[in-house]
Amino acid sequence: MKLRILSGDDKHAEIKRLYYEATRETIQQDLTRALDLLKSMANEEERERAAVYMDGLAQMRSEWARLNKSRKKRKERP
Repeated sequence: MKLRILSGDDKHAEIKRLYYEATRETIQQDLTRALDLLKSMANEEERERAAVYMDGLAQMRSEWARLNKSRKKRKERP
């Protein structure tokens, strides 16, 4: 199998795909993958294009983590 080097546009498209396809079950690994892609971008301009999706992924993770905590508290109550 031949590994392909991703262009800046490919990396941006992958981060965007991760954002739109993220679920509660996959959010942590999606965010980790997106961060790896962001770190590998060549310049600040490329990173700025992806910033809105990165922010969205981080917000989803925070919201879902908060919801999971509140659900656990409700289950623990007598």
